[in-house]
Amino acid sequence: MIEIKQLYKSFEDKDVLRGINATFEAGQTNLIIGQSGSGKTVLMKCIVGLFEPTSGQILYDGRDFVSMGKKEKALLRREMGMIFQSAALFDSMSVLENVMFPLDMFSSMNLRERKQRALQCLDRVNLSDAGRKYPNEISGGMQKRVAIARAIALNPKYLFCDEPNSGLDPKTSLVIDALIHDITMEYKMTTIINTHDMNSVMGIGDSIIFIKEGLQEWTGDKTQVATSSNQALTDFIFASDLLKKARQAFV
Repeated sequence: MIEIKQLYKSFEDKDVLRGINATFEAGQTNLIIGQSGSGKTVLMKCIVGLFEPTSGQILYDGRDFVSMGKKEKALLRREMGMIFQSAALFDSMSVLENVMFPLDMFSSMNLRERKQRALQCLDRVNLSDAGRKYPNEISGGMQKRVAIARAIALNPKYLFCDEPNSGLDPKTSLVIDALIHDITMEYKMTTIINTHDMNSVMGIGDSIIFIKEGLQEWTGDKTQVATSSNQALTDFIFASDLLKKARQAFV
């Protein structure tokens, strides 16, 4: 579980996050949604330690990440898995080598054990036959699945996904959503997803926070989104739906 308490983040004289309070439960897909510039990406970067909050607390199972020293933070980061907006795979490495990379860097396993673990992770994302291929030899959806396999290689307690469906077609996006959701429940991870994809919201939004202009406008789940009386959330959903229909009209 990750708890955010009274989190503020400012850049010079601009307040980007203003008093965010949220609880992200283990075994759930926790979504952060909002328009571009709303502050959701800044919130994600604060949670993983890329930005230092101006004030507030970020508690990882009761451990305050903000007040930790460098050594403690480094140890905690080994409990995190990351899936980036682009798959961020190493082009010069095979699929198997990409998945082994965090194991090579941070585990005490021998080579045989690292390879076995990587193969297990590839099998979990249904890519057991792709290990010898290189990123440019597989599709975008397969690259995202490799990124998921790499993210879970160290068996993390916390999984962070930044726009995991970016650049994918709707059908492949559903596959990625289902895979992240299933792995989250299977490993009992605390998963946080930064997204503006309404299909993801309605499909796997176990817990959702909606941010607008640095403020936490609404909190709920996928069953409550459509019936919410929050006008800002309704406007966001409606705008997202219009944009999706407009894009489909030009395909």
